[in-house]
Amino acid sequence: MIKSKPRAPKSLLESEALTTSRVLALVGCLGLVLAPHALHVPLWITLLAGLTMALRAGFAWRGYGLPGQWILALLAVAAAAGTWLSYGMLFGRDAAVALLILMLCLKLLELRSGRDAIAVVFLAYFAVVTNFLYSQTIPMGLYLLGCVWLITAYLIGMQRQAGPRTAFALLRHSAVLLAQATPVMLVLFFLFPRIQGPLWALPHSSASGITGLSDRMAPGSLSNLSLSDEVAFRVQFRGKAPETPKLYWRGPLMWDFDGRTWTVGEGSMGFRRDVQVAGAPLEYVVTLEPHYMRWMFGLDIPAVRPEDGLMTSDFELLSMRPVRTRLRYEMSSYLTYRVGASETPGILQRALRLPDGFNPRTRALAERLRGEATSSRALVERVLGMFREQPFFYTLAPPELGTHSVDEFLFEARRGFCEHFASSFTFLMRAAGVPARVVTGYQGGVLNPVGGYMIVRQSDAHAWAEVWLPEEGWVRVDPTAAVSPQRIESGVAAAVPAGDPLPLLARSDSAWLLRTRFALDTMTNGWNQWVLGYNHERQLIVMSRLTGHALTWKGVAALLVAGTALVVALLTIFTLRQNRIRPREPVTVLWNALSRKLARRDLARLDTEGPRDYVARLSAALPTHAGELQQIGELYMRLRYESAPAAADMAALKRAVDSLKVDRQGGGA
Repeated sequence: MIKSKPRAPKSLLESEALTTSRVLALVGCLGLVLAPHALHVPLWITLLAGLTMALRAGFAWRGYGLPGQWILALLAVAAAAGTWLSYGMLFGRDAAVALLILMLCLKLLELRSGRDAIAVVFLAYFAVVTNFLYSQTIPMGLYLLGCVWLITAYLIGMQRQAGPRTAFALLRHSAVLLAQATPVMLVLFFLFPRIQGPLWALPHSSASGITGLSDRMAPGSLSNLSLSDEVAFRVQFRGKAPETPKLYWRGPLMWDFDGRTWTVGEGSMGFRRDVQVAGAPLEYVVTLEPHYMRWMFGLDIPAVRPEDGLMTSDFELLSMRPVRTRLRYEMSSYLTYRVGASETPGILQRALRLPDGFNPRTRALAERLRGEATSSRALVERVLGMFREQPFFYTLAPPELGTHSVDEFLFEARRGFCEHFASSFTFLMRAAGVPARVVTGYQGGVLNPVGGYMIVRQSDAHAWAEVWLPEEGWVRVDPTAAVSPQRIESGVAAAVPAGDPLPLLARSDSAWLLRTRFALDTMTNGWNQWVLGYNHERQLIVMSRLTGHALTWKGVAALLVAGTALVVALLTIFTLRQNRIRPREPVTVLWNALSRKLARRDLARLDTEGPRDYVARLSAALPTHAGELQQIGELYMRLRYESAPAAADMAALKRAVDSLKVDRQGGGA
């Protein structure tokens, strides 16, 4: 009778059913990875994902069976349909991430074997990366590093077949692996060729949730924006920063008014020739946060347009494309200037247009003021005096205005934010025959003494006016400064009443809290500049400085290959030396102790010799100890290769190795 060859035992991943503890640990790791996405996906996706993970944990805890394939197929189709209904697509950034979350959670409902668990772990690594599509801050990076640490420890635990290991040991092993990978990661970060443009340039479903100035200004638009403490941009001045009253960061220019809302009109490109400047230009570097519009910001009259940017004839700075990623550009501006003294009649007529049928009382007031004023300059001063002397109030909580918004503001409410004052002033000027327009942007900023740069936040959003005066051209007039000089001198927090809503830290007078905040922002700015802002151009600059000559992408690629090979070689040598000098597993320590004990008879284990062959050779050379050696070999292989050896095997192996006595001639003592 011919005996069939025994089939090799299946591996752990193929044969072993998952224990309850392993299922619960995997569900917990996946929940931590997906938790940040709750801020970005619709509520129904968050609830469905949480319900799915809770069901899988409950099935494991109670020992219930898993749903069939038909049920899972129907759930997958329903998840895809729900995603399409929510986003109108399946391939954009938001839709793809939402679909990944749903399918990853549904995968848990067919989680039966170790192979399924490994597949979920690999998908969890990919899900970690998708979090960076929404946030690349230091706290998010540290959080996701912790997630990678946990799922790597879980992966190590799934691969181990040499006996049980404690959670602490798995976490320590995971930390060692991540530490060993850090040098390779640094080499890849600095030397891997950067692509032109943003890495995550995927189509977005919308730009909702992005704060910033828009191409429209209506009552309440900027006051709502001023409730945000988000950073709009940071500025590094080359030299001393100007005083706060001179910091007018020019943004969208509003030409058209429909009775309630000011909108941006079409502007022509190119630098004007009727510009007279005085003094040296102020040089600075702006790091603009993404706001999904095309606006770029600079002080007053730009001396140059930014790289990859445009400048209109109204001195608006525009990016070539919507600012979806952090943008860094160098700027140069003149703060003392005269522009537009010989403005064209078409532009002046455009700056006088008003809609019919709105704000009759304001029109009557403008007629009266025009008759009393001797010049356009006198008319401007008269209106500013009205704002200054009459009971007008600067507030972030103005009352709602109706159809005739300017009339209601000037004659009834008299409480408003900068857009109310800029809008009513510009309307008055146009009604009185003085060309005027509204400019929106930011005013002021806070100097960070720790980092030595200026922070301009969304709460610094501001609106002012520009009027055209004969022989002077376009002149900036800020009616808010007439009502609340503190707003221009010290910022919005010093100007609004104590009861008005403001960002949490805007009113803080605590010195240590401000220092802490500045220190954290300095860390964030450094992260933005040197990690997130390490683009193609900066990479070439850094590599050229290190090597002493200009490099192309081919040179950077060569450095990448050489640097990676060197780091891997050094890590390999270090790991081999550590393993040779100090084995980490107790079972390996005992096995090597046996080899050293038998080295006196020239019976040390060869590097290429497996445990079965080694025991066979020892038994042939030491027949009187064959039984002891066979027992030692069986214990070692059980501890080294079985998935769940008995806890007493380690103690038995130690006793067997210690009790083995072999003299130099092979006899026992």
